Amino acid sequence: MIDHAAPLPERQKEAPRPTPRHEASDILCGSNTAEIRLEDRVYTLRLTRAGKLILTK
Repeated sequence: MIDHAAPLPERQKEAPRPTPRHEASDILCGSNTAEIRLEDRVYTLRLTRAGKLILTK
C-alpha cells in the first residue's frame, strides 16, 4: 500500500553553470572577421565599423 501522505524525496537541484565570457578581441585576433565552427557548420563573426558584432552563417 502506498502512503500518499508521505513526503516525496527532494530532487537534487543542479547549480546553474555560469555563462562563459570571451573577449571579442581574443577571438578576432586583430582581424575584423573570425570563423566559428559548430559541428559541421561554419559561422562568420564580423566586427563592423560602428564597433558592433555580427554573426552570420
